[in-house]
Amino acid sequence: MKKLLFLAFLILSANSFSQNYKITYLKSSNGTLIEGQDPIWVFTCSDITQISSQSIFNGKADFPNEIIFVDRKTNSFNQVADLDATKKINSKDSISLGKQTFEYLDETKKILGYNCKKAKTIVNSNTIEFWYTDELKVKGSPTVLGQNLGLVLEMVRNGNFVIAATKVEKIKMFPTVPDLSKSIDVLTYKDLLWKSRFTTISVFKDQVINFSDRSKSNDSIMRFANGTIAVRKVKIPEIKVGSQIFMDVTEQSNGDAYDRTGSFFIIPTDKAASFLDGLKNGVKTLPIYTNGNGKEYQGVVATENYNPVVELMRFYTPFGVKQYNTLQLKDKTWAENVLYRQDVSDLRSLLSNQEVWIGINIGNYDKGGHKVSANITIHNEEESKVNPTQIIPLFCTNNIMEMAGQEYGTMFSSDKGLEVTFHLDKPMKNCRLRYITTGHGGWENGDEFVPKKNTILLDGKESFNFTPWRQDCGSYRLSNPASGNFPNGLSSSDYSRANWCPGTVTNPIFIDLGNLEAGTHSIQIKIPQGLPEGSSFSSWNVSGVLIGE
Repeated sequence: MKKLLFLAFLILSANSFSQNYKITYLKSSNGTLIEGQDPIWVFTCSDITQISSQSIFNGKADFPNEIIFVDRKTNSFNQVADLDATKKINSKDSISLGKQTFEYLDETKKILGYNCKKAKTIVNSNTIEFWYTDELKVKGSPTVLGQNLGLVLEMVRNGNFVIAATKVEKIKMFPTVPDLSKSIDVLTYKDLLWKSRFTTISVFKDQVINFSDRSKSNDSIMRFANGTIAVRKVKIPEIKVGSQIFMDVTEQSNGDAYDRTGSFFIIPTDKAASFLDGLKNGVKTLPIYTNGNGKEYQGVVATENYNPVVELMRFYTPFGVKQYNTLQLKDKTWAENVLYRQDVSDLRSLLSNQEVWIGINIGNYDKGGHKVSANITIHNEEESKVNPTQIIPLFCTNNIMEMAGQEYGTMFSSDKGLEVTFHLDKPMKNCRLRYITTGHGGWENGDEFVPKKNTILLDGKESFNFTPWRQDCGSYRLSNPASGNFPNGLSSSDYSRANWCPGTVTNPIFIDLGNLEAGTHSIQIKIPQGLPEGSSFSSWNVSGVLIGE
């Protein structure tokens, strides 16, 4: 009987000292409380700590959302995330808490009436200070960091970002802990959680872009120009104004050793004729542009009944990445592929809530060619003050159908250069020209290697001029295993070029055109294109769309 009474006393004593607490935290930056934030809620007792938030705990949080459970007995923690209404993932980490190290300082202060000590640590060059108390006989923190110090009531990062407790409450019951027995590895968990935060639309996956009469279309992807162009229709969901839209292309050589022009583009189909008609029926069916130099240029400028392609991204393949990695040089480890990634949020109105024809091409004459994957990612923003825009395609001289006979962009040999007229039914405010330009002519005096001024005229008056030039091409040497090496110690991929490098994206520039009145306007591009030498000639790939409110 005495043993039973003693055991009962131990149980009652343990329960009386095992208190449950709920701590509410708020964030501030540079001394100002962050508006509209979701308070952090931490529940803790002697055995377990739960890190959540007010909206998650009340079932009102957006997806994805995450709760962390710290197991005090095993010094481990589980991360549990709801990716959507039906999919939950869980990962256990038994290592990270034990690796945390801190410097304990002599400073003390009171927070919410509790005596607190100070510790600090450095994570990824960030100094993080902790104020913690031992008076409540429990441990906890608003993040995984600092869980074993005591009960952290304030965290300060780099002196300007603070997570501070605003209330400490005793609670009768600890929240229900879910079944944590089934888990996935930490890396997979982090990857799934990260990818759930945005929408990914796969456009092409391991698509071969080559030159072969054996290249065929299938039910989802159409192939043109002997396989150098792939096109498919893609459904894009509604995209909030102000959200971020990115395009990415991953490329590797599948046989071709050379640097080539690539383009990831939209085919507008809102007028009677489109570039898609030219792909299906031949380049001669596209509208012709002439400027007096004796040549005909197919499908390069907008007309009343036709819109040219809109380049989402202009990119350049390196010399033989992956396929030619067996060409060894001392102290050089070649890249396995090249990733091109670009923000195209300015083109939102061409994509949002639409079915669009999206294509990709790499100009080449190789049967193996190149292998590419391409995606669109949409990253929603909570709110934005960005105004909706209207987009008008104007011109694209990048001869995407080169391998099907489309003329090179040599119209700049004439003083007229490239000129396009367009009509506005209504005035447009804050107009900008989204302009991509690259020079070509791959011999010593060709425009690829000679700086040339681009001049942009609006309604006959010069609006802007600049000389497009890249001097950083040597930065991408490790993506160019098949690049030729010269007696002067340079490789071909090192040389500066007319706004492009092997293995890079060519970024658009944005030229302010101001407010445009309703009516007819013209845009003219002038470039002092170099003269041919024998069979060698220069050309310029320029593309532009008008963006305005």
